Amino acid sequence: MRTPSLTTTAPARFLLLGDSHAGPIGQAARAAGLPFLGGPIGAGREFTDRFFTVRDTPTAANDIVFHSAEAEDHYRRFLKELEVGGLAEVGIPLVATFGFCAHFVALRENWDLYRDSSGAVPPAFLASPLFGAVVRAAVRDALAFYRYGVGLGLRVLAVMPPQRVPGQSDHAVFMAAQEHIRLAVEDLGVEVVDLRPRTTGPDGLQRPALCEADDEIHGNLAFGRIVLAELLDRGL
Repeated sequence: MRTPSLTTTAPARFLLLGDSHAGPIGQAARAAGLPFLGGPIGAGREFTDRFFTVRDTPTAANDIVFHSAEAEDHYRRFLKELEVGGLAEVGIPLVATFGFCAHFVALRENWDLYRDSSGAVPPAFLASPLFGAVVRAAVRDALAFYRYGVGLGLRVLAVMPPQRVPGQSDHAVFMAAQEHIRLAVEDLGVEVVDLRPRTTGPDGLQRPALCEADDEIHGNLAFGRIVLAELLDRGL
């Protein structure tokens, strides 16, 4: 996980909260001299289910508490830098990567029950309501996080991950799962940053020039720059 970043003295353009996939975005913003706050605050598997609680008391309304002490510490520092008391007061766009760790959802052993005689998970099952329900249940708190942010009136953007499938994950399940996640997040009113047409080859996987070296799942600085350019095109 790359270290979260604090902004310069210029006003932050956005708050970045995410897993390790947020790292290249923050690196690209720093390299471009673009003021922002945030970065990765934990591993992807930590931000799917039961990772936060809504805090709504007379003295601390419209905010969240991360269950991970490390994530909570980073988050509080970001709010302090922004001089606000909670998420509802952030006042700048929120960019997040939570919930898009489809390689965890797609771990091969999770889907052995559904394989056919060829050893593959049938396309019909991957397109079924049952599969969609299982995937949404696996990332339910990530969806709840996005729902809460949108409900506060924040502009929320979710960045899809690099198209990289590690050996322990099922390729077909990965592709189908992230599509269900994308649709579920979009249905909440979140702007999904989907750069697949610009970052993948004919096989649908991340182009090698945009992959972190000696790493199975992450994008590199060049990938982060493409994400940052898209965010700027969207007015951030």
